[in-house]
Amino acid sequence: MCVEKAAVAQEMVSTSPSVYEMVCMMLNGIDIDKLPHVDFKERSKLSRGVIRTGEFTPYANIILVSGVWGFD
Repeated sequence: MCVEKAAVAQEMVSTSPSVYEMVCMMLNGIDIDKLPHVDFKERSKLSRGVIRTGEFTPYANIILVSGVWGFD
């Protein structure tokens, strides 16, 4: 999968900083939008697919954008 852009809840940065650091490392320089959790949930309604991992760390969800169905 070619990830063009990503988004996380801005609460991830303060509530789960080690997760945010790992996400940044794994995405290796890809632009990551930080949205208020409420806005993140609204944007997730536009998802074309969901991968459920069972992760239970607070605010650990990530939106990955690939192809023409991006968000602005």
